[in-house]
Amino acid sequence: MRVEQQTLVQAPRGRVWEVVRDPGRYPKLFDGITTCDPEDPEREPGPRARYRIRYRVGATEVVSEVEIVEYDSERDISWTSIRGIEQRVHLRLRDGGSGCTRVQLRLSYGAPGTFLGTLAELVSRGEVSGLARRWLEGVKAAAEGNAPPSASNGTSGLVGRALHEAGNVWVLTKAGLVAPMRPDKVARIGLAAVRFGASLATGLVAGAIRHPQRPMLIDELGMLTYEEVDKRTNAIAHGLLEAGVSAGDRVGLMCRDHRGFVEAVVGVGKIGADVLLLNTSFAGPQLTEVAKRESAAALIYDEEFSELVHDAGRRRRRFIGWYDSDDLADPRLEDFASSGHTAAPPRPERTGRLTILTSGTTGTPKGASREHTPLTLDPPASLLERIPMHEGQRVRIGAPLFHTWGLSNFALGLALGSTFVLRRKFDPAQCLADIAEHQCEVLVVVPVMLQRILALAPAERERYDVSSLRAVCASGSALSGELARQWMDEFGDNIYNMYGSTEVAAATLARPRDLRAAPGTAGKPTRGSIVRLYDEEGRPVHQGETGRIFVGNAMLFEGYTGGGDKDRVDGLMATGDIGYFDPAGRLFVQGRDDEMIVSGGENVFPKEVEEVLAAHPAVADAACIGVDDEQFVQRLRAFVVLSDSGKVSEDELKDHVKSNLARYKVPREVVFLDKLPRNPTGKVLKRELAEMDSSEGSETEAKAEAKA
Repeated sequence: MRVEQQTLVQAPRGRVWEVVRDPGRYPKLFDGITTCDPEDPEREPGPRARYRIRYRVGATEVVSEVEIVEYDSERDISWTSIRGIEQRVHLRLRDGGSGCTRVQLRLSYGAPGTFLGTLAELVSRGEVSGLARRWLEGVKAAAEGNAPPSASNGTSGLVGRALHEAGNVWVLTKAGLVAPMRPDKVARIGLAAVRFGASLATGLVAGAIRHPQRPMLIDELGMLTYEEVDKRTNAIAHGLLEAGVSAGDRVGLMCRDHRGFVEAVVGVGKIGADVLLLNTSFAGPQLTEVAKRESAAALIYDEEFSELVHDAGRRRRRFIGWYDSDDLADPRLEDFASSGHTAAPPRPERTGRLTILTSGTTGTPKGASREHTPLTLDPPASLLERIPMHEGQRVRIGAPLFHTWGLSNFALGLALGSTFVLRRKFDPAQCLADIAEHQCEVLVVVPVMLQRILALAPAERERYDVSSLRAVCASGSALSGELARQWMDEFGDNIYNMYGSTEVAAATLARPRDLRAAPGTAGKPTRGSIVRLYDEEGRPVHQGETGRIFVGNAMLFEGYTGGGDKDRVDGLMATGDIGYFDPAGRLFVQGRDDEMIVSGGENVFPKEVEEVLAAHPAVADAACIGVDDEQFVQRLRAFVVLSDSGKVSEDELKDHVKSNLARYKVPREVVFLDKLPRNPTGKVLKRELAEMDSSEGSETEAKAEAKA
């Protein structure tokens, strides 16, 4: 499809050219363009310069990489796509008489005879014409010195949505998720989707149809193929039904990363029951409270948690997912899997759902559920667009599967036909050994796991050949710039840092080049996500200013299962964090909005101080909190873990902070600890630090002073 629009601008060509000559300025000029980043920021606009352009379409975005193919000063500028949505844009400037300039804009989408070309002919030409007209209005307003026309909420209607989804298909095809298949297999997968809906059960069945003999998972007990897991989960589904679990029941799952977790999630899904993912670090009373609040009808747990589930399991059906002994009171999933019926269970009355609990670092964990199926391919495309993941890879998952990050990577890998290497507990040396033995290309972790790997002795790390790694995917807690640098210096530029939450899913993603150029960044918005910053009154903040982070995408949750919701502004949801964007559009997260302290009238963000402390060569880990102070209202208290060979005093650390940050950001006290309290996803439990009396670290502090 090709559309042309033109307008007469009351300004000379030189003035108009200054407005349009630099594509990097287009987000401020053209309605719907959110970013236009040059491939080389140091290069001046001109022929062969390349840009990555994002078009906002409602709550989603269309991404394309383009190259300038014509650049004639004060006359013509045009670009064409080299990746992404096929397009060509041409701006033509000519004298209009009486000091005016005639500006012509030509938009072309989709080549004739291609999928996009056919698609473009089916959608409304008026939609594209309206977009071209608004762009010209922006040029005219800027050149004439007037205020830009009001935005149209960034939507270009049906054509924009269609092009965006076509871009998603392109991303998935490139990764091998969409590929040619025999018609009979397509039909069988379609029947599975009808039977189990949009669920992990459908993903597994599809894998068993596409590549039945491919290894699906490898754990301490050995290897299972896709076909074997499909049959075993059928048997587990029959066993659960016979035991009285039915569609609509909620089943709590308290298991570590192993075949029992995977088979439980899929088996429960195959009968249309819901899965409640429980944190393996829960205390007994906490587990009991959550099971009651979420109305769990049954529990599946590892034998090691028998005492913890004693109270929570009262008057609930109980099953064991992993066991180390034969003296067990409850039935084992393995018995169902090894001796049950392997035919598909009856079609369930409903699609089973997953409820994931928030981390609970600042209070009681809450259940976050997504009951709708997004009418978009954004969720997988948002990761596959930037992370080099493809069909058939071997993936070492270190992040806990009960958490959003581990589970989302498992779901994505399932669609890609990946082979998963799982371990019940994370051991840094074992992780490297697994990567080397199985030639894993992807490692999924939370940042503290990278820290533990780097803490190994150099000789231990060098024992393992991990050159197969193409992508180290980190999320779940903050990744410091120093930790990212240390990892890349040791293992290469292969780290990808995702920022998001249980409630908003993926929000931004930083690639290795982002982490090199801007250490500590959370990256740029993922495909299909909008990220904006607002002040306390819900007003947008200016570029470079700090604000509350709000996200919009297709995966926002509906609300907590126990009631309540996150703050929402303009259809976007608060993450609970504070941050800012740098000039290149990269997000920096400064910390939780409830962690900022005011000391002596100055705002202090603990994360900034933590980053500086962690960069000290003697420091292995650091965290900061605000505590009450009679003179300054609040003061900053730092908690520091020294490296094995670290030697530094409290005063030296204070001087280190003072030499890097403003004086009012220097901690008033530094408490030395053997380790920081963290949850399984690596987040520091600051409520435990707040409850800790500073004297509790005195013994370790005395050791530190003795070492210094």
